[in-house]
Amino acid sequence: MMWQPRLTAIVPIALFLILAGLFLTAIYRGDPSRLPSALVGRYVPTFDLPAVEGLDVPGLSSKDFGTGQPMVVNVWASWCVPCREEHSVLVALKGLTDAPIVGLNYKDDAESATRFLGTLGNPFTRIGADTTGRVSIDWGVYGVPETYVVDGRGLIVLKHVGPLTPDALETEILPALKQAHMGK
Repeated sequence: MMWQPRLTAIVPIALFLILAGLFLTAIYRGDPSRLPSALVGRYVPTFDLPAVEGLDVPGLSSKDFGTGQPMVVNVWASWCVPCREEHSVLVALKGLTDAPIVGLNYKDDAESATRFLGTLGNPFTRIGADTTGRVSIDWGVYGVPETYVVDGRGLIVLKHVGPLTPDALETEILPALKQAHMGK
């Protein structure tokens, strides 16, 4: 009967190792840039944000959507290193589409945001100053940067988490904009 105590010790350890292995597999298989969004397929949330002080672009509100023209919404901040990395891609996107690119400036101060765009260029036709982060929460933002494509009716059709890359433009953003244009 010496084997019975060993078996009662081994079985829980084996079960723990199996469950831990399944958990780790699930974590490492997932693509963090493909976080689900409850808002895809829904209208943009209701909001009204003032312009970023010192910039020569108007603020942003939910009334700016649903005008028949698809839009790209980029959530960014001057303090966000990946936002700086993706910025040249946003500037390139501006030259590839006639869809307006609008920004939600997330928990940033106006002076830093103005300096950021003054240095790197401003691809945005409108920028809302989301100083509290409340509107970004309503959009379902997990962190910056995030980019959304909104169709001409005001429906969110795509959410991209993380910095935009040239590959993401080609495989996600531009195809979503094309679909959004066709669905007018």
